[in-house]
Amino acid sequence: MQARLVLEDGSVYQGISRGAPGTTWGEVVFNTSMTGYQEVLTDPSYCSQIVAMTFPMIGNYGINEEDFESRRPFLRGFIAREMCAQPSNWRSQKTIGDYLTENEIVAVEGIDTRALTRNLREKGTLRGLLTTEDTPHDQLVQEAKNLPSISEMKLVQEVSVESPYLLGEGQGPESPHIVILDLGLKLSIGRSLHNTGCRVTVVPGTFTAGEILEYQPDGLVLSNGPGDPVTYSEAIDVVQQLAGKVPILGVCLGHQVIALALGGKTFKLKFGHRGANHPVKDLVRDKVYITSQNHGFAVDEGSLPENLEMTQQSLNDGTVEGMREKKMKIISIQYHPEAFPGPMDSAYLFDLFLDNIKGGM
Repeated sequence: MQARLVLEDGSVYQGISRGAPGTTWGEVVFNTSMTGYQEVLTDPSYCSQIVAMTFPMIGNYGINEEDFESRRPFLRGFIAREMCAQPSNWRSQKTIGDYLTENEIVAVEGIDTRALTRNLREKGTLRGLLTTEDTPHDQLVQEAKNLPSISEMKLVQEVSVESPYLLGEGQGPESPHIVILDLGLKLSIGRSLHNTGCRVTVVPGTFTAGEILEYQPDGLVLSNGPGDPVTYSEAIDVVQQLAGKVPILGVCLGHQVIALALGGKTFKLKFGHRGANHPVKDLVRDKVYITSQNHGFAVDEGSLPENLEMTQQSLNDGTVEGMREKKMKIISIQYHPEAFPGPMDSAYLFDLFLDNIKGGM
């Protein structure tokens, strides 16, 4: 079955369907990771997006039941140069094509992903439709132009859990109790905190500060998630009410929400940061880390209030990658310290968060 990707600029990419039949739409983005496609597929931060992988072969080690980052895939579509039909790995349980079909994800292989990536880098992120149907090209282009922008969508209720739950077992009541505000949580963030000895409770992203305080948290984590941070008014309000009362850690979207809550601003990147090899300089430790990233918005450095210090910076484009507010015991990072996929250079940030908790407010 043939499949087409049609972008709002009129460009079309023809390939072969490797997922479910039908038509899907979203913001088209690219990811430069060489591995970790299963984690990419199940990262809620890709909600409302069609993801193109730049690595030429995807799916060579198959799909297993252990490496999912959420309860289901949230992306709208998936693109690869080639999808492996015969994976080889002792943990493999199915092919990536089977997984995409089972989860009703429209996907395509066989297109020139280099040309697509170049187009997105030159023009910026574009809206598009991925289809296996015979809809006329001009009609698809017009539909793509009329699609809502990602800043017009509120996505938290689509990706967040509906009710609180305890993540993991085995920690005693004396262990630090961490509440994670689920804005589109990658489970590896919760697992990483649990592995440091914390009790971890995940709550819906629409929870108020009062509802969070009922759990008597020793620390609060604002998770990653999809979309424009300015649409997360409830989470912004939570930070404003709890700043200085509970140590706070923000990751990715949570980092941006913290900046907005404390008086800063955010902006949309031209084509985003999505990959597992982004260099970041730690301005406090004077070290460079290789990081895993997935975001389309960034914090405006010039808008930061005096009490909110930039602690880390991208070596690719100079954007803000980390912040801290010492008095209120707030730290935040734009990238993913839990990796999955990616290097573990920055896992120490979870320890810094625990040090803030142990020091008390």
